[in-house]
Amino acid sequence: MKKIALGLLVLTVAMTSVMAGGKSDTAAPQAEKSVTLVYAEVNPLDSIVGQTDLKFKEEVERLSNGTVKIDLQHSGVLGAEQDVLDAMLGGGGTIDMSRISAFALTSYGGEKSKLLSIPYTFVSREHFWKFADSSLAPEFLLEPHEKGTGIRGLFYGEEGFRHFFSSKPLANMGSLAGMKIRVSNDPIMNGMVKGLGASPTVVSYNELYSALQTGVVDAAEQPIANYKSKAFNEVAPYMILDGHTLGAIQVIITDEAWDKLSPAQQKAMTEAGKIASAYNRSISEKKEIDDLAVLKTMGVTVTEVKDKTPWQKACAAVIKENTASNAALYQKLLDMK
Repeated sequence: MKKIALGLLVLTVAMTSVMAGGKSDTAAPQAEKSVTLVYAEVNPLDSIVGQTDLKFKEEVERLSNGTVKIDLQHSGVLGAEQDVLDAMLGGGGTIDMSRISAFALTSYGGEKSKLLSIPYTFVSREHFWKFADSSLAPEFLLEPHEKGTGIRGLFYGEEGFRHFFSSKPLANMGSLAGMKIRVSNDPIMNGMVKGLGASPTVVSYNELYSALQTGVVDAAEQPIANYKSKAFNEVAPYMILDGHTLGAIQVIITDEAWDKLSPAQQKAMTEAGKIASAYNRSISEKKEIDDLAVLKTMGVTVTEVKDKTPWQKACAAVIKENTASNAALYQKLLDMK
């Protein structure tokens, strides 16, 4: 009888402990807090970067079991890249993430990322992806965070080589001389255009179509997929395939947004970035080839560049000026080819 009474006492104490909030070893883990991240994209969803954005969104939501949602605002509804960067760096949480051109960070202290947009750095896509898969890539991605700007890079991709296009015929490099060529507010692009004997003219990307249509600028430069998706061929039907830079891209997130995520959610973001980067690599070249073929059927006059040596010589000054402070690091990039 004493043993039975003792057993009842132990059971009563255990039940009382549970009712009072005592924790058992088998307690269910707390559910992840749901987070929605606003993601800005200047290009349409049918572009290479738009398709990469969609893949990233899909994978983040899958890998996080739906606890992280990506609110993808595309086609420039949140402004041009510079507007987006200003909003992200200014804080306030109105934009949490964005896909940007690597050179867009140049004006915000991105000294390492700047090297990726130096004319004629990457000789092929394979050359770029050797960098993106190397131990140097994370160093470049985390530079803004380490400088205290409040943003960090998650992963790399590319949108194809960038080429000049114009409302006027383009037979060779000399055709660009004297033209007003649209640039973003970027010192490398400005220097490159000046080196080619043209006049750099700052115009927002969202206003480029009308600027070409009205003659505010004569020419601009973009990857083939962006040229097609934004219908620039309607107002600038001449393109010369000089391939002056490979359109390296980064997906970035604010530190404020990153810190809202649990370790498991951060891991989901990182893994989704790897998948989206690989997806970007798998679609970029094919889409570029397909788009160029379609553009030719639409009446775009395409001029091939067989010898890029004169172009490289014309850009020698801007290359030297913008790599001098990171000469050893830049040489590492060149040696990866």
